[in-house]
Amino acid sequence: MKLSPNLRRVGNDIVACYLVADSTGVTVIDAGLSGQWSDLVAEVGAMGRSLSDVRAVVLTHGDEDHIGFAERLRSEHGVPVWVHEADAGRARGEGKPGAGWGPMRVMPLLRFLWYAARKGGFKTTPLKEVQTFAGGEVLDVPGSPRVIPMPGHSPGSVAFHVPAVSALFVGDALTTRHVLTGAEGPGRAPFTDEPEQALASLANLADVEVDWILPGHGAPWRGGVAEAVRRIRSTAS
Repeated sequence: MKLSPNLRRVGNDIVACYLVADSTGVTVIDAGLSGQWSDLVAEVGAMGRSLSDVRAVVLTHGDEDHIGFAERLRSEHGVPVWVHEADAGRARGEGKPGAGWGPMRVMPLLRFLWYAARKGGFKTTPLKEVQTFAGGEVLDVPGSPRVIPMPGHSPGSVAFHVPAVSALFVGDALTTRHVLTGAEGPGRAPFTDEPEQALASLANLADVEVDWILPGHGAPWRGGVAEAVRRIRSTAS
C-alpha cells in the first residue's frame, strides 16, 4: 500500500509493517508475519527497488508478529536486524511475553487468529543474530529513524520518528485497531507487559509532529500525535 513515494505499508489493518526508502536504499520497519514475505517482495518491487536494496530491518519490539520474516532477510540476504537491547532476547526467542489477553470479542479474535495462522504467525523463526541500540539515537540506515523509547508493551518497545517521510512508527506502543475487540481509533494495545508504564511512555511523543502515525495493528492515523495521545489517555481514565 503506497502512503507516499518513499513510504509503503506491507500487510493490512490486522498486522502491518512498513518500508522507508531514500537514495541509499530501503529500511524495513518491523517484519510482520513470516507469510507476509510475498507482500514484502511485491511492495519493494512497487517502489522500483529489489531485496538487494534493503539495508536494514529495525524492530519496534521483539514480539513474534513483528519479527516474522526478519530472520529470512538476515540469513538469506545479509540484512542486519536492529532491536532495542532490552528486547534482544525476546527477538531471539529467549522467553515469552507474560501479559494476559484482556478483553476480547469473538469475531475480531477469530479474524486475528485466522489471519495469523494463514500468514505463518504460529511458525515464527526467531532471530539468530541481532544488532542492538539503546534508545534516543538516530540510526545510520535509510530514512535515518530516530529511536524514541516507549517501554511498557515490552521492556524494549520503541517508536521510530522518520522526518523524511513525516511518519511515526509506533509498533504496539499504541494501536488504531484492537485485534481482540475490533475497537478502532487510537487505543492501548493488548498483550502489554506493563500497561501503566506504556501509558506513561506516551509522554515521550510530546515533541513529535508528523503526518502519519503508523501502528503494527490498525489503519494509518492522520489526526496528529497530540490527538491520538489525548484519546488514549481519555479512555484509560
